[in-house]
Amino acid sequence: MLIAALTVCIASLIAAVVQTSAGRVDVQGIRLPTQNGQLLVADLFKPKTATAGNPAPLIVVIPGFQRSKEALSNIALELARRGFVVISIDPYAQGGSSSSMSRRAATTEGYGMFAVVDYAASTENLNYVDRTRIGATGHSAGGNAAIRGASYFGREAQRTGQPSKLHSVFVSGYVLTLTDDVLDDVRSNVGMSYAYYDEGAYRNEMQNADMRRAPEALRLVNSGITPAEPPIREVRLGHYYGNAATRTLRVVYNERILHPFQPYMIEATANQIAYFEKVFGVASGLASDDQVWYWKELFSLVALIAGMIALVPLGRLLLDTPAFRSLAHPLPDPQPQPSGQGRLIFWSLFVLGALIACFSYIPMTELSQVLFVSASNREMTWFFPQRMNNAVVLWALFNGLVGFAIFFLSYHLHGKRHGIRPGMWGAATSARELALTFTLAMTLFACYYLFLFGLYYVLHIDYRFLFMGVRVFKPVEFMMLWMYAPFFFVFLLSNSLRVNGAMRIEGQPEWRSMLIAGLGNSLGLLFIVIVQYVTFAATGTVYWTDGWLYVNLLFAVIPMMFVLPYFNRYFFRMTGRIYLGPMTTSLIFIMILLTNTVSYLPL
Repeated sequence: MLIAALTVCIASLIAAVVQTSAGRVDVQGIRLPTQNGQLLVADLFKPKTATAGNPAPLIVVIPGFQRSKEALSNIALELARRGFVVISIDPYAQGGSSSSMSRRAATTEGYGMFAVVDYAASTENLNYVDRTRIGATGHSAGGNAAIRGASYFGREAQRTGQPSKLHSVFVSGYVLTLTDDVLDDVRSNVGMSYAYYDEGAYRNEMQNADMRRAPEALRLVNSGITPAEPPIREVRLGHYYGNAATRTLRVVYNERILHPFQPYMIEATANQIAYFEKVFGVASGLASDDQVWYWKELFSLVALIAGMIALVPLGRLLLDTPAFRSLAHPLPDPQPQPSGQGRLIFWSLFVLGALIACFSYIPMTELSQVLFVSASNREMTWFFPQRMNNAVVLWALFNGLVGFAIFFLSYHLHGKRHGIRPGMWGAATSARELALTFTLAMTLFACYYLFLFGLYYVLHIDYRFLFMGVRVFKPVEFMMLWMYAPFFFVFLLSNSLRVNGAMRIEGQPEWRSMLIAGLGNSLGLLFIVIVQYVTFAATGTVYWTDGWLYVNLLFAVIPMMFVLPYFNRYFFRMTGRIYLGPMTTSLIFIMILLTNTVSYLPL
């Protein structure tokens, strides 16, 4: 455990060194009260070169739907190490920020960016910011927020006769609002980047992602030219049109990448850096492809893995204490090696479970929109307020019940007549033992998150890799845990019963047993991703169009589903019972889910 904890500390320290450019950039969390009693939480990246005597441009970074400020820390730290002041926000209803009174917060409030720009353009507190050089960048829905901000502040500029407060914006991964009614009011420089393999391109006017002749890209470029100039008929990718000094500069990029991975592409990041250096006249001396953000991602991933691994020796250590020693039981006998009919039944039910998991996911996403109307309509509610996780919780509950049914079907069809006894399952327990097991699970949860809170307080670093992260949580999210966790517990307990009561086979190496369990728990969801992207590769359109965001959610869910059986097995080996694993994971892993999505909680 000491090695794992030390690994977490060292990896987090290195990640913090990268994030702060070895101390040349100060990084701190800030909170900004905004309209209607709303609250915006953000990270401020302030280079030490930005002073009252040498004010620097400010860029507001806006993550997309289901993303927090940490998810775009790569572009934030790269801009900051080049001398830009950066404020990376948690969009409304995401991360640490409050919900918004608006159901269209990205459109009407820029996810909170409008309030930041208004504040930065008027306050003396940020005297190290050049108020004439304020920009914004965002990906996906954050890109929509950026162009909406350019239009909003452009209208304000026309009313006041002053330059727009928003000097320049960069729109990544979103072109749906590059319309005449939006662009007509823009009084800012605009850069745009769109993934050539964007899964949402079926919604574009030409139903593809090629920006060279896309009407959206052509409207953007032509919005910056004078009436005397002939209109552009085909966009030259990467070519600067217009004039930065008159805020008519336009540029379009079309990187060959998928939508969710575009922010983490070196080329896409370099394009944003080059754009902001050009429009703001900044000569940092660093090439745009001179990037270090991936080292932060690598070491925060190491911290994430080591932190998870530490739960196992910590659990073993706690089980050696007098308080929890009674929870340790001898391991039950493993299942006999199946053969013949038994082997056929095992693999048939294994495939059946994966297929049910696959074919039930999209229907559960649709059912969630019927059962949880308020959250699905982006209305504030205390009743299951997480729109995306509501679909996952229904899927988990349904497949947990299916898992129990498959387990007992296998037992009655074959196991009962071939030497399988309920005592082999490790399910025998008492109310007192369950209560003590839950106390141990809560202790593990508390230790895990207290350590994370400490690291975040000292280093301003959490555990993450790209858009998958273990974040510190708000008190209200701890309250939500008790709303969601019981339903997930059904799935996790079912998994623990199957992993330890049906997949722990005599003579089979543990690595193979756990690999089969991990695949069994994640294969159904993996099938969905495979179908989605094989169809996309073959036809240019994803298989599930209306539900494509729910499919994208699986990039973060599938790795969690794969590792869950490993924890269920390790905790089973410590206790001889199936309960500690699902209790612990329903606390820790479900908190991870709850802190990485949208929550439409009342103000």
